[in-house]
Amino acid sequence: MKTTMAEFIKIKDFLVCVDSDGCAMDTMDVKHEKCFGPKIVDVWGLQDIAERFMEVWLSINLYTKTRGINRFKGLVKVFEVLEEEGLRMPEYASIKNWVETTKELSNPSLEREIEKTGDPQLKKALEWSDGVNKAIRELPEEDKPFDNVLEGLRAAKEIADIAIVSSANGGAVLSEWTRHNLAPEVSVMLGQEAGTKAACIAGLKGFGYSGDHVLMVGDAPGDLQAAESNGVLFYPILVGKEGFSWSRLVSEALGKLADGTYRGEYQQKLIDEFNSILK
Repeated sequence: MKTTMAEFIKIKDFLVCVDSDGCAMDTMDVKHEKCFGPKIVDVWGLQDIAERFMEVWLSINLYTKTRGINRFKGLVKVFEVLEEEGLRMPEYASIKNWVETTKELSNPSLEREIEKTGDPQLKKALEWSDGVNKAIRELPEEDKPFDNVLEGLRAAKEIADIAIVSSANGGAVLSEWTRHNLAPEVSVMLGQEAGTKAACIAGLKGFGYSGDHVLMVGDAPGDLQAAESNGVLFYPILVGKEGFSWSRLVSEALGKLADGTYRGEYQQKLIDEFNSILK
């Protein structure tokens, strides 16, 4: 499986970019409930406010317009929200500064910053992120694709190159897509190590696709923003209606992509529907 931009080869005139967690793979809820949130409580010793912390963590990461936020951005956001509520939070100024200034929100980038600075806050953030990755690897293999994902990928593959564009750990994404036999449908798999979603779409678009020939399939506002920042199209996977969304991609959206009628009234209808679901 190709996992870097440099390995990608353009074959078709169209490109379909697909997010993984919460979009194609039914993994998002369990990862946040059992790995991301609890590991923060453990690493920073927040057991006395664990219940409230988890409420805010799950809200920000799953149920509001920040759904799908990068893990490090989510960490800072939750600390900020709880601090505003009057709860005493750990020191996180260095983490916030790194999040706002780094070009790559990933463990390798964080490791490089720690090598330069030795900052103890950043070491805590890396301890947490490494712990999350380990916890995800040790989860019971209950993850599965949403209904109709394989059918959707195969239909898209008829007219388009397919790229996974995910902010999740690349190793976890590769493992999940391989285990469920989805990887053969994909041209390249880009995880968080490859850069932001917007940067990945920009890089892929640079292989010679026009904006109306690139479709980002995602479940979070960040996916929409990444598409809009690159002038490409967006197709939403609706939270709670994932199987329906993948079926509609096959029966409706791919045809409009192919015949050039996707942008405009049709896309706006889908985006309005998408925005109405998240708070």
